Amino acid sequence: MAAVPPRYWFRAHTYGWGWGLPCAWQGWAVLGVWFAIFIDGLRLLHRPGSAPLVFALLMIAVLIGICYLKGEPLKWPSGGSEG
Repeated sequence: MAAVPPRYWFRAHTYGWGWGLPCAWQGWAVLGVWFAIFIDGLRLLHRPGSAPLVFALLMIAVLIGICYLKGEPLKWPSGGSEG
């Protein structure tokens, strides 16, 4: 029996480091829900005594974590010319 290759939700960038736009519906769903929570959270925290920066950094960390778990493994480009 052949092993089933993992289905990634986010593709790794071809050049540079990180992930691009989602490549599966699950990734689009995660990105949509994340964006809605992010915007609503910032809107609700926009008052004196709140910490919108802490919320924003936490939300960014959550999104990076999801991309790390469900995205293609990251590889730093070698920088060599092919041909």
